[in-house]
Amino acid sequence: MKGKSNCFFLLFLLLWFHISFGQNRLNGFLKPSDSLNSSRRNSVIFTEAALVSGALVGLNQFWYADYERSNFHFINDNEEWLQMDKVGHLYSSYHIGRLGAEMQEWSGTTQKEQLIYGAGLGFAFLTAVEVLDGFSSEWGASPGDIIANASGTALYVSQELLWNEQRITPKFSFHTTQYAQYRPNVLGSSLAEQILKDYNGQTYWLSANLYSFSKGSKIPKWLNFAIGYGADGMITGNGENSGLFPMPKTERMRRFYLSLDVDLTKIETKSHFLKTIFSVLNTLKIPAPTVEYSHGEGFTGHLSYF
Repeated sequence: MKGKSNCFFLLFLLLWFHISFGQNRLNGFLKPSDSLNSSRRNSVIFTEAALVSGALVGLNQFWYADYERSNFHFINDNEEWLQMDKVGHLYSSYHIGRLGAEMQEWSGTTQKEQLIYGAGLGFAFLTAVEVLDGFSSEWGASPGDIIANASGTALYVSQELLWNEQRITPKFSFHTTQYAQYRPNVLGSSLAEQILKDYNGQTYWLSANLYSFSKGSKIPKWLNFAIGYGADGMITGNGENSGLFPMPKTERMRRFYLSLDVDLTKIETKSHFLKTIFSVLNTLKIPAPTVEYSHGEGFTGHLSYF
């Protein structure tokens, strides 16, 4: 979802299906149904319920069980991590909801059902995680996170209702940073952990498809323009150090980006196998020439940024 490891895992499964079932059978399996397919819909409902329930039970047993429980409470963490975590919630809610809606479409349900039962999956799941946070003395339910979850869902639903397509897609890119070494238990000790935890190396993008806003033009249908947001210099959430660990003096800084991108879902192909792969990979921003701006350093250019 939020890290490349998840995408590679999904691609591995798709490749395995491709080899096992054969191209024609797999294309037939992945092709969305033209009308309601009750068997597919029941499979989608069962799969979503099992995955969500399993994820919540796993989180409760293997994560929250290590910390003391408390009465349900809220916290205000809106000033932490320069809001990178909030943008991450929007991104995750959008793509979990997008996946849910596409699974509903695959089973042949109506657009209304896709938006209610599919697109709402991201908000429902991530809000359930907030409830678990609310009963943990270590954390607390965050209204800011809930608003970000709702915003991700709203971004998907509003585009479907307004344009019947997704013209603006949240995307993700990551590069390793020097900061994880100073606090590996929080920012990650391995690459997989750092992708998920080190906000300094994460960049979130809103990638807009240019042709969708200029139908009939000669602009390539797959060409996107992307606006990105990132931040660095963050070893603690609020910039304070309790003295429990060594920390160099750093300047917390927001960074903004302009770049080109590709909407892989706009690449024309009759293969539903490739369409599924493109849908998975379309969660990531491709490396491309990028202009960066920060208050401390002004404008800088990158021949390729990820």
